[in-house]
Amino acid sequence: MSVEDKKRWDEKYRTTLAPTDTVEVVKDFCKEAKGNKALDIACGKGRNSIFLAKEGFSIDALDISEVAIESLKGIENIKAQVVDFDEYELKENAYDLIVCTYFLERKLFPQIEKALKEEGIFIFETFMHHEENTKVPSNRAFLLEQGELEATFKKNYEILVLNEFMDVGVCGDKSMKVSMVARKK
Repeated sequence: MSVEDKKRWDEKYRTTLAPTDTVEVVKDFCKEAKGNKALDIACGKGRNSIFLAKEGFSIDALDISEVAIESLKGIENIKAQVVDFDEYELKENAYDLIVCTYFLERKLFPQIEKALKEEGIFIFETFMHHEENTKVPSNRAFLLEQGELEATFKKNYEILVLNEFMDVGVCGDKSMKVSMVARKK
């Protein structure tokens, strides 16, 4: 990520309320992991990390925003670290569970596979391209295409859950999303 991206995310976390509710697919499927070592990629202010810590996981929480990471300092079972995913390499064979929600960097997919232990669980949720979307990232590169996750992960993972769905927000904004839970083969 660029310096401009870092500044933008720091400013966003300084001035905007970050979501605090754990992403449902994380709540519903984190216990599929056979161990308790977890990674939260692009964790933001830690809505998923905090939940996982309460569930007994030891979490590496990574984000580019110093503001976001600072909000996680001192929380038991969370090791929060500022990283730039353009330069950072995930630890190999280190995690029973990896969570990534609302951050799409396709070049991380091979690193995620290497970072997961055998039979490790990957939980992923993000936006998809759809002509009815009214609220999603403006850059098409940050949107998945229909069927893209399955095509990317079916060879080396057992896909436990794959759900493409239209989400309608409280203000009526529509966003096509996809959730996936996959076990590394």
